[in-house]
Amino acid sequence: MSVVTSAEFQRKLGLYQDKALAEPVTITRNGRERLVLLSVEEYQRLKRRDRRVGLTSELSEEWIEAVSKAVVPEEYGHLDAELKDWKP
Repeated sequence: MSVVTSAEFQRKLGLYQDKALAEPVTITRNGRERLVLLSVEEYQRLKRRDRRVGLTSELSEEWIEAVSKAVVPEEYGHLDAELKDWKP
């Protein structure tokens, strides 16, 4: 990842726009990271990874049935210990 000051970014805008097509460019101000410039393709890839939130009341019967029949693989059984003290 390239790191550039805001002053340098302003002086060489075209250069850093081109660099951002290949890798994110971090723009600093007063020595602190402030912004990241990235390609639209990378931005869209990240947006696709956003979690979607929905109400359980909106789940179809098919989804409810699939969840009720789901089985946790044995190799993840140790994670049950994480929930032993959990209270709603």
